[in-house]
Amino acid sequence: MKVYHGSYTEINTIDFSFCKTGKDFGRGFYVTKLREQAETFANRKGERKGTSGFVTEFDFSENFSDVMKLKVLRFDDYCNEWLDFVVLNRKNETDRQIHDYDIVEGPVADDKIATEVDRYIEGLISKEQFLSDLTHNPSHQICFCTMQSLQALSQPKGKIDIAVYDIGFHVVQSLLMDYDMNELDAIDRYYTSNTYTQIADECTEFYKKTWQEIYELLKQELKLS
Repeated sequence: MKVYHGSYTEINTIDFSFCKTGKDFGRGFYVTKLREQAETFANRKGERKGTSGFVTEFDFSENFSDVMKLKVLRFDDYCNEWLDFVVLNRKNETDRQIHDYDIVEGPVADDKIATEVDRYIEGLISKEQFLSDLTHNPSHQICFCTMQSLQALSQPKGKIDIAVYDIGFHVVQSLLMDYDMNELDAIDRYYTSNTYTQIADECTEFYKKTWQEIYELLKQELKLS
């Protein structure tokens, strides 16, 4: 599935340090399947930064979450559960994520809806009134909340994305077999490693190495005998 991220600049590398808490689905990298929505957001961000804005396109591998057993939460529409989850995240004033989902998908609390969310949080309207007053304009967002989940995203460049994905698959499988790790631990160790950072950086050309070579580098970094 094609998804889009609107910003004041093109996104070549996703950096979680730029992601903040207090958003609808918590801290993470947000995209949408609605290009027009991404363009609107890009224009808004661009105006603030003095640029024309930019929409970066990604390919989202929807079956990746099943393969890697990621924890996914989806809301098909505005509902009680969506509101409770958004309020929980918007009230978060810490730097920590307050849920353990890898990917969260659902509708957006745009400017008008966000105002109503604030009124609900302040106790000025009831949950029933909030939901009844909603105008169901088409909106959509996916939040990638963990490093592991970002592997479901790739930019349509071709060979490098395929190579990086292939290396990751074989390395994670080898960690599972050779060190009796559980799958989540193996995924976490690999995708948070400096070795992976170098593979994902096209300039290093690490993606041209064999997965066996990368596996040896990872074992050295993690001090695995």
